[in-house]
Amino acid sequence: MSSIWINHAMHLSDLVNGNRETQAHLYLEQLMLFPVDVQDKIIEEISHLQHCNSDAVAGIIGKYSIFDLN
Repeated sequence: MSSIWINHAMHLSDLVNGNRETQAHLYLEQLMLFPVDVQDKIIEEISHLQHCNSDAVAGIIGKYSIFDLN
């Protein structure tokens, strides 16, 4: 996983773990340019992770991304 996705994942997981769903949506929409329906899917998958760590979140973000920067 690229360091860019890991950085995004750490910030996003902090927002989701802190129950700040609105901020998580804004982060995904404004900084990462994900449409609302994709944001919902990403946040839903993150909220169901048994072990919410940067690698797991980065994997979810990467799954919904158009491309992965290496």
